Amino acid sequence: MQLFISPGACSLAPHIALREAGADFEAVKVDLATRKTEAGDDFLAVNPSGKVPALTLDNGQSLTENPAILLYIADQNPGVGLAPAEGSIERYQLLSRLSFLGSELHKAFVPLFTPGTTDDAKAAATVAVKGHLAGLDQEIAGKEYYVGEAFSVADIYLFVILGWPAHVGIDMAAYPALGAFAGKIAQRPSVGAALKAEGLI
Repeated sequence: MQLFISPGACSLAPHIALREAGADFEAVKVDLATRKTEAGDDFLAVNPSGKVPALTLDNGQSLTENPAILLYIADQNPGVGLAPAEGSIERYQLLSRLSFLGSELHKAFVPLFTPGTTDDAKAAATVAVKGHLAGLDQEIAGKEYYVGEAFSVADIYLFVILGWPAHVGIDMAAYPALGAFAGKIAQRPSVGAALKAEGLI
C-alpha cells in the first residue's frame, strides 16, 4: 500500500493508524502546491481533488477521505481493535465522531491555513474553532478515550487536529482536558514513529 501524505496535515492520522496496526505500507510525500510527489509523479492521477490523504491499495484501487481510510485500516486489522465491531452501537458512535472531526472541526481550521483568507474570515474561523475546542474539552473531561472505552481511530484523528491550534495562534491552555488527552496519545510508539518519519520531531 501507498499512503500519500503532507507532513503535519490530516494525513498524519492514517499514517499513525497504519503504524499502530503494524501494516506494510510506503508513505509518499506530496507537495500540495504543485500536486507532485517527491518522485515528481502527478498526484492528481491518484486523487483528482489534489488533497491528502489518499491510500492506494495493493490491487491498485484508491481510497480518499480520512473517515473512510481510517475505518479501512481498522477493519483490515481487526485484531488491533482500532474500531468497534460492525453493527454495534459503538461503531455508529465512532462514525458520528469521525464525521464530526472531518466535517466540523477539521473544516473550521481551513480558512486559517488558506493563503489570502481575509482578516474577518480568519477571525470568524478562530471563533468557530475555539467553540468546537471548548465543547470537546467538556466532552472528553474525565474520559480515557474520545469514543467508548478503548483506543480507536477517532483518538488518532482528534490527536492530529489538536496539533494545529499552536500553528494558528490558538492557546491550548484554555482546554486542559484536551491538552491532557493529546499528551497521553503522544506517548504511543506509533505516534512518535509517524511524527519522526514526517520530520515533525
